[in-house]
Amino acid sequence: MKRRTFLTSGAGIAAASTLAAPAIAQGKVQWNMASAFPKAAPGVGTNVTRFAELVGQMSDGRLELTVYGAGELVPPFGVEDAVQQGNVPVGHGPTYYAAGKNPALHWYTGVPFGMTSNEQFAWIKWGGGQAIWNDIYAQRNLTPFYCGNSNTQSGGWFKNRIESLDDLKGLNMRIAGLGGEMLRKLGVNAVLMPPTEIFQALQSGTIDAAEWVGPMLDQAFGLQKITNLCYVPAYAEPGAGVAVVFNSDAWAELPADLQAICEAASYAAALEMHAQFDYFNAQAMQQLKDGGVEFLNFPEEVVTAMRGAWEEVKEELKGQNADVATVVESYDAFLGQAIAYSAAMTEPMLAGRA
Repeated sequence: MKRRTFLTSGAGIAAASTLAAPAIAQGKVQWNMASAFPKAAPGVGTNVTRFAELVGQMSDGRLELTVYGAGELVPPFGVEDAVQQGNVPVGHGPTYYAAGKNPALHWYTGVPFGMTSNEQFAWIKWGGGQAIWNDIYAQRNLTPFYCGNSNTQSGGWFKNRIESLDDLKGLNMRIAGLGGEMLRKLGVNAVLMPPTEIFQALQSGTIDAAEWVGPMLDQAFGLQKITNLCYVPAYAEPGAGVAVVFNSDAWAELPADLQAICEAASYAAALEMHAQFDYFNAQAMQQLKDGGVEFLNFPEEVVTAMRGAWEEVKEELKGQNADVATVVESYDAFLGQAIAYSAAMTEPMLAGRA
């Protein structure tokens, strides 16, 4: 892509790509932004619309982002490809939707038995995670920023109780990320599908179980209408981070103040997303309980087997991909410190206030 693509207008450019937005007109930048989520989806959809709103307000209208939800411009799993190819200058979604390009991207969304949302952001911002992320995305001419996290998630909605490892074998389950690879080792048939297809697949019997996010979004998608058995927490994906990702050529054309505004807006939207999930998850969980949903814990033998399977998956990926090895070394170094800190400080506090 040529550097001026996003900052000029004309019939030739319009013909080259119907998705690319016009750029500067009298000092104003107008870009399309594609998201992997429906715009109306609580938390994940409102995160991208809030980011765009903040950018517009903070720039006094000099940078205007028009958000398109999943499937409106590109398919949910194709957002990063569209940004890389220059069809849209900026996108939004979980990085692991593009993990087929590089499995190291899983760590910037979430991995089994991994970090909490705050720990993940701490690692990205202060623990070297951003520098590694930048290097990985530079390979595809992309520039990424952390934009939020779903906080602690649900382990999944199941049509039948999980009382032993045998109950997992042969189960068809919608689950994304490396949690799916972990569960495959335990006999689960892990199925990846866009969020908008989950309800119908679970209702029709195409799948027997589904992991989506947590009480707020699971309730919004109506999963409680199909089964009243929800297992918590999500060891397969403790929390799921989302990102805003810019085409690097487009990013380089923004003046320094608009770049700073985009970065600050991504962090501000992230903080709001953390708070939104905490507040509305608590409300939704109570509503679901009142409606007859049982929130259950996985049996200890299942949790132990998951942990062992995850270590196998991680070691396999480290041996196959140098970027994974680099990410894991940095991620696990801080994770160990975070676990020790949480055990000494956070966990006793939580136990004491119960």
